[in-house]
Amino acid sequence: MSERELQRVDVLARADDGRLGIDAGAGIPGVSRRQMFRLLKRYRGGGAASIRHASRGRTAGNRIPGARRDLALALVRENYSDFGPALAAEKLAELHGIRVSRETLRKWTVAAEPWLPRRQRHRIHQLRLRREALGELIRIDGSQHRWFEE
Repeated sequence: MSERELQRVDVLARADDGRLGIDAGAGIPGVSRRQMFRLLKRYRGGGAASIRHASRGRTAGNRIPGARRDLALALVRENYSDFGPALAAEKLAELHGIRVSRETLRKWTVAAEPWLPRRQRHRIHQLRLRREALGELIRIDGSQHRWFEE
C-alpha cells in the first residue's frame, strides 16, 4: 500500500473506534465528509485491503495489443524510417489499416529508438580543404575539380 493509503487506513481505524470524529477525520486525508462516509463503509466491509484502488494491477481497457504495436513499429522501420510521427501514422492508417495516434506512435518509436528529434540528430559537417598557400584565391564555383587546368 502507498503512504497515502496507509494514512487513510489509520484515520479510518480511529474513526471506526470513535477516537476521531468524521469531520476531523475528513480533513486529515484530504477528502470530503461524504467521501469519508463512503471510505468508512468500505473499511467496515472489507478491512484495510478494501481501501486500495480496485483497478490496481489491471491493464487499461483502451490499451493497444502488443502484436499491433510490434507490427506498426516493424512497418515504420521498414518503410517510413525517414518520416515524422504524424506522417508515419497517416501512412499506417492509409496503406496498412493500423490506426494509431501520432503521439502514441511517437512514444513507441522513441522507446524503440528509431527516431530522434531534429535538434538531437547528429549532423555531419564536412571540413573544407585547407589552402596550400597563404592568400590563395578560392574558386568561385566552389567545385574541387580542376576544370580548366591540368
